[in-house]
This record gives sequence, C-alpha cells and structure tokens, in this order.
Amino acid sequence: MTSARSTRLGMRSLAATGTGVAALLLGLAAAPPAAVATPSAPAAAEAKAAAAPPAGTPAAVNGQLKVCGTKLCNRYGNPIQLRGMSSHGTQWYARCLTGGSLDALAKDWKADVLRVSTYVQEGGYETDPRKYTDLAHSLIEQATARGMYVIVDWHMLDPGDPHHNLARAKTFFTEIAQRHGSKTNLLYEIANEPSGVSWSRIKSYAEQLIPVIRAKDAETPILVGTRAWSSLGVSEGADESEIVANPVRASNIMYTFHFYAYSHRDAYLNTLSRAAGKLPVFVTEFGTQNYAGEGANDFAMSQRFLDLMAAKKISWVNWNFSDDHRSGAVFKSGTCSANGPWAGTGSLKPAGVWIRDRIRTADNFPTS
Repeated sequence: MTSARSTRLGMRSLAATGTGVAALLLGLAAAPPAAVATPSAPAAAEAKAAAAPPAGTPAAVNGQLKVCGTKLCNRYGNPIQLRGMSSHGTQWYARCLTGGSLDALAKDWKADVLRVSTYVQEGGYETDPRKYTDLAHSLIEQATARGMYVIVDWHMLDPGDPHHNLARAKTFFTEIAQRHGSKTNLLYEIANEPSGVSWSRIKSYAEQLIPVIRAKDAETPILVGTRAWSSLGVSEGADESEIVANPVRASNIMYTFHFYAYSHRDAYLNTLSRAAGKLPVFVTEFGTQNYAGEGANDFAMSQRFLDLMAAKKISWVNWNFSDDHRSGAVFKSGTCSANGPWAGTGSLKPAGVWIRDRIRTADNFPTS
C-alpha cells in the first residue's frame, strides 16, 4: 500500500513527507500514552453480543471461515472468493471511513470484505497504540454491523523485518483477538509486506506471533505475509517453492500475495497461478497501476489477474478506499473531506469505477 505522502511497496521506497496527521484523523479522541489495556468484562460482553452480522449479508451467509486445503472455505466447507477494498492508512484517512462510506461499500459496492490498515510506523500505531487500537476496534464493529468480513491488517512496511515490531504485534493482536475472537467475520493479517529478509526470518516471526493470537482466538484464519513485499519472493528473485518446502508450522493459515498490474506482469501472474495449486493464497492488496499505486491504469492486465483469481477462488482486496491524490485511490480528491457523495460512480476516479463494477459481481456463495 502506498503511504499517504510516500510511495508504497518495497520497490516503493520513497521517503514519507506526510503532514497534518492529527487533523486528518477528524475528531478521534486523544488517548493517554499508556500501554494497550485489556478490554473490560462489560466491553467484552458487548462485543460478543454484537458479534453476529445481519442476516443475508456475506458474513452471515458464509459464517466462520476456515482454510481447507488450498482454499478459503465457508462454514459449509465450500470454497469461496471474497472481494473487497482496503482502507488507506487509518492515521491519514480515517475521514474516508464513515457511516456513509461504509454503507456504500457494503450496499452499493456489495463488498464482502474490508481490510483495515493499521500502519505501525509513518505516524501510525507506534505513536499512540491506544488511539489506533481503538480505531481498529471501531472499524471492526462498523464493518460487522454491515455484514462484511474484516481483515485486521498489521501494516508493517519499513523496516521490512517483521521482528522489529514483534512485541507491538503481540500487544495489538492479543487485544484484538480477545475482544473480537467471538466474531465469525475476521481474518488477521500479521505482516503486511516483509522485505529485505529471508523467508525463514518471516516464518520465525509468524511462529512466535500465531500462538499468541491462538491463545485468545482458536478459529479465525491468519494471513501470513511473504517475502519481497508479499510477492511470494518474486520481487527478490525467489518464488513460492521456498514456502512449499518450509511452510509455517501452524494450521488455518494462508499466505499473502500483492501485485500492481502496470508494473507486475507475467512473472507475477504465473507465480500466483502455480502457488495457488500448492498453497492457500489470499491477495490482500493489488492495484491497477504501477507499484506505487499511481500512474496509468492497466485494466487489461488487471483483468487477467482477476480472471485467474476467479478461476482459482483466490480472494482479493483492492488498494485503496480513500481520496488520496494517486490514481489508485478510488475517490476523487476532496470527496472524503466533503463527506461524499459515496454511492454511485460520480465521485470515483477511473480505477474506482472499474473496481466497483467487479466487486459488485459477487461470488456465488454455496451453502449446500
């Protein structure tokens, strides 16, 4: 994902120049800089009572997801494909995640899933753990109330070694899993885009963090980032074979893959195709532009990826549901500060029009 005022993915290594973070958070209450607290018993009870998504929504129909073989399956044991959107960094674009915009995503776009991107650095979680954990709690509840699945994205990017944030990740996911583990509409993405480190290093991180989550939540699928900015190693000259030969020692997990269609061509497409036959893969981020989430859209190459993912039941999330100035943000600049309009296509950039149309053609979720 690209940062609000910096480029993204590992190849996207430009320095951040974002300003005005506090103003962009629009009314989020300041919190004392204390350690992340365990939710109170009343709060936990309230969360459990609110755990059921509305009848007829994607999360209600499919229920608790689980990994079966190389697929993501619903409560009936049938492979499904989720389609949806990722937020931009919540430290910059919380203003784009309102009741109206989430209503539009769930009802007008007919999205199955929202990825909530909690950046660790770049003015995010590490600056105020309480504020950004509470914001994640709120967005999980709001998405649940609209019947969408939620990917809780631990958006580490730079440094690229996930171990740098291991202690923070344990604190964050312990609280998230304790408060929301009774819900049936979550997925935990534990490392957005590792880079510059070996697969064994990423695997070690996952095998230390996953038991911490499982102590609070035994059932929610966990999404593990892969080498070279979650490219299954392609961006650093590797491929899926290193994961196949040395998988994470845990059950009910999937491996993430990210691509940007203008920059990432057949080598990426072919790797995804091969990997999906050997590993459970979830595309937790992609764009129709270059690797920085900007520039011209390559809808033809993007459609090749989408066709492959449909054929192989690979779930996907597009980057990003904001009004950032880059072409990869779906809303025209100024839409969020004006509080919409959210529904329809009038406020959308070309990439937004294109991806909304494809999200609306939902998977046929089998229930028998």
